[in-house]
Amino acid sequence: MMAASVSCLDADKNVYTRFMKSHRCYDLVPTSSKLVVFDTSLQVKKAFFALVSNGVRAAPLWDSKKQCFVGMLTITDFINILHRYYKSPLVQIYELEEHKIETWREVYLQDSFKPLVSISPNASLYDAVSSLLKNKIHRLPVIDPLTGNTLYILTHKRILKFLKLFISEMPKPAFLNQTLEELNIGTFHKIAMVHADTPLYTALGIFVDQRVSALPVVDDKGRVVDIYSKFDVINLAAEKTYNNLDLSVTKALQHRSQYFEGVLTCHRSETLETIINRLVEAEVHRLVVVDEQDVVKGIVSLSDILQALVLTNGEGGKSGKPSGF
Repeated sequence: MMAASVSCLDADKNVYTRFMKSHRCYDLVPTSSKLVVFDTSLQVKKAFFALVSNGVRAAPLWDSKKQCFVGMLTITDFINILHRYYKSPLVQIYELEEHKIETWREVYLQDSFKPLVSISPNASLYDAVSSLLKNKIHRLPVIDPLTGNTLYILTHKRILKFLKLFISEMPKPAFLNQTLEELNIGTFHKIAMVHADTPLYTALGIFVDQRVSALPVVDDKGRVVDIYSKFDVINLAAEKTYNNLDLSVTKALQHRSQYFEGVLTCHRSETLETIINRLVEAEVHRLVVVDEQDVVKGIVSLSDILQALVLTNGEGGKSGKPSGF
């Protein structure tokens, strides 16, 4: 009897892994969704404006010479271009104005050719999560192997939302009631942060060098007052204000196009279930972990959560995972 109850507990522990292995990427493809594709001969400036006007964060790149998809254009590219070529508010960023996507890719990739990471609609969601985490990417194009067409772009957020739809119908593993601290989920060392008066160019440099996707904005006591994410950078394209990167992060954040409710935080003493609910309901990519005085202690991201739920089954969130978030 004892052996049976132990194996039942083990089964519960692996419930999300089994769920992901039993669903295909195709199950997440909506009946209709907006997908923007750029030809690599398009100017990068026009491409970034098109991302803004279509309200998307990334687009697959089509090479008409090779007749195939060769990569993705994302906000990270925009940040890399701005950081690499910016000189001063008085000098126009010629490369952003004139470069074609293919020119930028040649400069950026140079000899380190990186093939497009994609997945088949018939592959399991487990394979999708593994690929996202292993390749340290946030977007995974679902490409039909027969037609070569991109059907959809999978993200951490979409996968966790899908899982949450079915979570109440599944056995509840004990680790959901454990805290972030007990499970060792999140990043708590060398957290990249900025201050209200940090120049935008410096913040972009941190995005480039440390490969993080958001920077808590803290006061002189280390308390979180705001957050500057990679997605906020796209407002520079929307406002056409990318020629002045000497202004402060706070000034840049005044240009947020969407309503901002404030920084979403959590404590290490909160349970994994609470954290998942907060992330999914708020539709955010991360929570800033703070202490009782709101001093920043760490970051917990969607990739941390998926790592813990699907790949490490509640046995601790780290398991050698890189600390980018």
